[in-house]
Amino acid sequence: MKLSVIMPVHNEVETINEIIERVLNIPVVYELIIVDDGSMDGTLKTVEKISSDKIKIIRHDTNRGKGAAVRTGFDAASGDIVVIQDADLEYDPLDYTKLIKPFEDDETNVVYGVRSLETQRMIMRMGNEFVTWVTNMIHGQQLRDMETCYKMMRREIAQKLDLECRGFDVEAEMTSKILRQGYQIIQLPISYAARYENKKLSPLDGIPTIKALLKYRNWKPSS
Repeated sequence: MKLSVIMPVHNEVETINEIIERVLNIPVVYELIIVDDGSMDGTLKTVEKISSDKIKIIRHDTNRGKGAAVRTGFDAASGDIVVIQDADLEYDPLDYTKLIKPFEDDETNVVYGVRSLETQRMIMRMGNEFVTWVTNMIHGQQLRDMETCYKMMRREIAQKLDLECRGFDVEAEMTSKILRQGYQIIQLPISYAARYENKKLSPLDGIPTIKALLKYRNWKPSS
């Protein structure tokens, strides 16, 4: 199976070299699609200096938000499976091998990596737990980590999500649309270490997340 890694980046010059190296060291990675979302700190120039046939760079002239960058990456993917990778070193690409294994079964369509939130500050941990609880109440599920970055799915599913959310609320939109189509989400534990340097997500992002959960609770795919 070929894995396409979608990496939205915005002003990540301090960590971009290390995360790219980690991703490219994973044998299952077929391509790394880096969507530079209007960085102004030299991130793009740093990425362009890295020589690898696996890297595909797409540039947004302005900062459109994580959701827009994810959609751009999904549209450009050509692998069998796609996964989203943040650039801030919170997640470990070594987990790809574990997450992709269930796809050996043709019945598997979506796999979420479940984090332990022990390293998060209390307000962020409570926010994550709350939006996961709301997701479960709306959709009748037993998800343990709706906000996880490591959402791995078959490419054809990702490319039919027709993502609209531009910000971090895209996590809620993706999850709602996946569940509304009847896909089962397999959940596996992953490594996670919360970081706070240059952190863009804040507790206030929980508000648009809840709005997205309510907006897409009755969503139906276009025929």
